[in-house]
Amino acid sequence: MYTEPMLKEGSLKDQVIVVTGGGSGLGKAMSTYFLELGAHVVITSRNIEKLEKAKQELEEKTGGTVLAVQCDVRNYTEVEAVLQATLDKFGKVDGLLNNAAGNFISPTERLSANAFDTVIDIVLKGSKNCTLAFGKHWIDIKQPKSTILNIVTTYAWTGSAYVVPSATAKAGVLAMTRSLAVEWAKYGIRSNAIAPGPFPTEGAWDRLLPGNLKDKFDMKKKVPVGRVGEHQELANLAAYLMSDFSAYINGEVITIDGGEWLKGAGEFNMLEDIPKEMWDMLEMMIRSKKK
Repeated sequence: MYTEPMLKEGSLKDQVIVVTGGGSGLGKAMSTYFLELGAHVVITSRNIEKLEKAKQELEEKTGGTVLAVQCDVRNYTEVEAVLQATLDKFGKVDGLLNNAAGNFISPTERLSANAFDTVIDIVLKGSKNCTLAFGKHWIDIKQPKSTILNIVTTYAWTGSAYVVPSATAKAGVLAMTRSLAVEWAKYGIRSNAIAPGPFPTEGAWDRLLPGNLKDKFDMKKKVPVGRVGEHQELANLAAYLMSDFSAYINGEVITIDGGEWLKGAGEFNMLEDIPKEMWDMLEMMIRSKKK
């Protein structure tokens, strides 16, 4: 059931949604569902060849209209060019999905200052650039309603070792999400975030966990429900938050991780590894001490 589309047909009919990093992975999965629900989608990334290929695949699969625009979200001028290209093609824009990201798994002391900056610039500065350009446009034209959706992570609020630049940047994006939800609501702009758990994609996961590391660090074992996420599940949630069905949700971050971060947060959660026989033995020991 969770692998099936959730919303009724036409739920995003004639909406125009810009998806950064929309040419691959989770961005492509969410773009696919937006198109299936009747939206027009603009996908951006730095690699125009990959973008054009993704545009062709998306249009063939969904019958929808896709505009591919090369953009480095770190460059505000290029972001403004995406906005203008979107307006030239569709005459309007209704939603922005800040999905473009970068990450390194590394001991922090092994990172160069430039490597740290690269992640901060793509994730935080890139999300800020897009949010500012599109937000200013919506406010200037007095658009009645529009939506910003940011992809963050659960370690945006817990922090995490070995991905410090990403944690730092995602925490900033989450703070921006909540802050603008209050400040820009009067302009009809809703601002929300999704914090996905493990949703494996070829590109990102191959870079983060190369070789046999994916098998060594089996993500399914970290998730209480015993599996990783299906791309359609994330797409369902993203489409709901982009749609008018979620009109009263503003400033919220929704976690979709099967309970992964809570399992990691509980001080005694590692006791899950204790077999039943040992619990029986521990209980007998505790009872004998009480006596």
